[in-house]
Amino acid sequence: MSAPAPFPSNGWPMRQHSDFSQLGALIADPARARMLSALLQGEALTATELALEAGVSPSTASSHLTRLVSGGVIAVERQGRHRYFRLFDHEIATLLEQLHVIASRGSSMRRGPSDPALRIARVCYDHLAGERGVWLLDRLRAAKFLTGRDGCALSAEGEAFFIRMGIDVEELSNARRTFARTCLDWSERRHHLGGALGAAILDRIFALRWARRDRMSRAISFSPHGERALRQLFTR
Repeated sequence: MSAPAPFPSNGWPMRQHSDFSQLGALIADPARARMLSALLQGEALTATELALEAGVSPSTASSHLTRLVSGGVIAVERQGRHRYFRLFDHEIATLLEQLHVIASRGSSMRRGPSDPALRIARVCYDHLAGERGVWLLDRLRAAKFLTGRDGCALSAEGEAFFIRMGIDVEELSNARRTFARTCLDWSERRHHLGGALGAAILDRIFALRWARRDRMSRAISFSPHGERALRQLFTR
């Protein structure tokens, strides 16, 4: 399954959150928060599906969705007679993921998702998160493929590594999206790799059939072969 495509701005309102209290109010409503959590899985959903996720009537869901679209938090795509809703962009997805981290502070409950599969490996919008995601970033840095003060600068060795893996580094570098950045992992409380590079790595993992995304879940299941192949990348 490929990662969500970047959202074009044509046809959707530009986000103008000069007063972040407006953005906070949009996200804070419990029903809207449940809708946004559902969209954080990276898939586009219909208004009916989001109404079910939020536990509200279709008319109430429509009102919530109108506010979220107007506020630039989500975007809508039309295919024929159907409308599908997505998070507006990767920045919104990152914000929501980090809010999960902050919301769990001071809780006596176990941090992060309770489902063991989600804790091991999951989709963080369009890149790999969980134990596997944190491990991957650690290995990329230990091998000096990613360097620099923020640990996200691509080295010459790193460029050769990703090319061997089948990732077009030049194309990613020319994309409008940030090439590579860290993302604080909700369950591990350490960083995993996001940005265009993080998304490309997960796309490649799926393309090579090393792993698959579990149906109706953010969990990612690696096959035994996929686990070995991923680890062997760093033993050559």
